[in-house]
Amino acid sequence: MGYVAVKGGTQAIEESLQRIQFERLKNGKFLDVDTIEAGMRGLIDQVMSESSFYSEQLAALAIKQAEGSPEEAVFLLRAYRSTLPRKHYSKLVKPEEMRVERRISASFKDIPGGQILGASTDYSHRMLDFGLLEETEDRVSSWLQAYLGVEHTQAAEAVEDRLPKVLDYLRKEGLITDCPLDNTEPDDVTRTSLTFPASRSEKLQILTRGQTGAVTSLAYAVIRGYGMIHPTVGELRVGQLPIYVESPLHPNEEDDEAYFIGEIKVSEVEMLVPATVKKQNGARELKLDFGYGLCFGQNETKAIAMSILDKSLEGGNKSVPTQNEEFVLYHIDSVESTGFISHLKMPHYVTFQSKLNDVRKTRQNQSVESEEG
Repeated sequence: MGYVAVKGGTQAIEESLQRIQFERLKNGKFLDVDTIEAGMRGLIDQVMSESSFYSEQLAALAIKQAEGSPEEAVFLLRAYRSTLPRKHYSKLVKPEEMRVERRISASFKDIPGGQILGASTDYSHRMLDFGLLEETEDRVSSWLQAYLGVEHTQAAEAVEDRLPKVLDYLRKEGLITDCPLDNTEPDDVTRTSLTFPASRSEKLQILTRGQTGAVTSLAYAVIRGYGMIHPTVGELRVGQLPIYVESPLHPNEEDDEAYFIGEIKVSEVEMLVPATVKKQNGARELKLDFGYGLCFGQNETKAIAMSILDKSLEGGNKSVPTQNEEFVLYHIDSVESTGFISHLKMPHYVTFQSKLNDVRKTRQNQSVESEEG
């Protein structure tokens, strides 16, 4: 691609950067990072998931700098992530050890431990709350004092238990395939380029980093008829996962020697999918398969969509877009897609002039042929 120098370009760029600062501050107000972190939970969780970077404070900072643009915030956070050294690898994370805050199943009414609705907009009326226009610190403080009574405190403590997985009961009945423990070191798409056919770890990593809207749209296409019978949420969990690293004094020892370094909030989905299996005698048998999704934060729609695409990509039929791993994995990354679309704003003078000359020559040739005819 060719570019030409523009006289005074540096000064123009500096003025453009000053202008964007002015647009952010022209009303004489600004958002504190703490305010964004406290009040934009959904956006922060989305940015952390797409950035593969778990830091609520830095996600809030990126959102402030990007003026609320998720794509720009993800770009900023991934760029920062690339500058950091990787000092440790965590030990294997076990989702069954999650401290559950929310847990539902669309497949079973009664599940061990019960359905835990937790915090969700699923049960709310989608109507504007004009009372938020008059929200004050005093009102917030009063509401919190009223809410944080003995009953709510006890309920919160009861929720944060480690609960059995719903799909384990289906496995005990032999109704769903067991998943043996795979100790193979996962591939890392942030350190090595993606190659095809992609490994399962590469697929899951790209899906969890994928742009939320793109992942959701493709999963919706799957259900609309591009590759799957209607799936059902076996279990959806939102909660805190403990993270451990090996002890530097006792590496490769049992978990008792590991160091606990903190918890991360995640959304996990195990999606049940009916599938028809053809037996040797020609008979067809119905069985249950499942897809898996896990994202940073409370990011339920994306985790559900991820689990659908996870299962869809196992089909491997390249003629079906949602089963074509190259099509799906290359087109859901927000930084890649946004970056390429945005680069069209950059100077393309040389290439466009070449196209323009081709158009002029074609018209001249057609004019000459018309005169000769």
